[in-house]
Amino acid sequence: MPATRTMDKSIITAIERRFSESAAVLRLTAERLSGPLAKAAEMIVAAYRAGGGVFIFGNGGSAADAQHIACELVGRFLKERPALRAESLCTDASVITAVANDYDFSRVFARQLEGKAVAGDVAIALSTSGNSANVEAGLAVARKIGMKTIVFTGQGGGRCAALADILLDVPCAGPSCRIQEAHTIMYHILCELVENAIAG
Repeated sequence: MPATRTMDKSIITAIERRFSESAAVLRLTAERLSGPLAKAAEMIVAAYRAGGGVFIFGNGGSAADAQHIACELVGRFLKERPALRAESLCTDASVITAVANDYDFSRVFARQLEGKAVAGDVAIALSTSGNSANVEAGLAVARKIGMKTIVFTGQGGGRCAALADILLDVPCAGPSCRIQEAHTIMYHILCELVENAIAG
């Protein structure tokens, strides 16, 4: 019989370290951003009650997060309630590639907002660095239209911070995966707060 392989203790230690790092970031995030997160929920609820909607955008993993937020709002999170108007700007490959080809990739979110959004809608932008050119351009257009802006970033908010009505900057300078882990918890809480307010 072959000898049973023993799990390398260094692997277990590395795994436990990652959990500890994430937990530490989440504790700091809870301490510093619970207030702004509650205000973000109030902003979204006010927009919905006024007949507005929510547009969400980001790149890479943040694009996936944008889709995740949209699906929780349009479908449901924890309660039965009416569908909420929300759209990820990261899903239409034809629009994204057309704008990138005809204009520039930095315009892929801005151009969509110009065609779809109106004053009183909410833009939710995600960028771990806060310096993504297309996210920054989208936020600039959102402000010009008269939208409210909520920005999920890492520590400090980068260039996008100046374009945020509410800045949710995770108190972590990196790696980006720790920041995105905190973003997931925050937008789950955000969806729950919005749903509770809408569902009653």
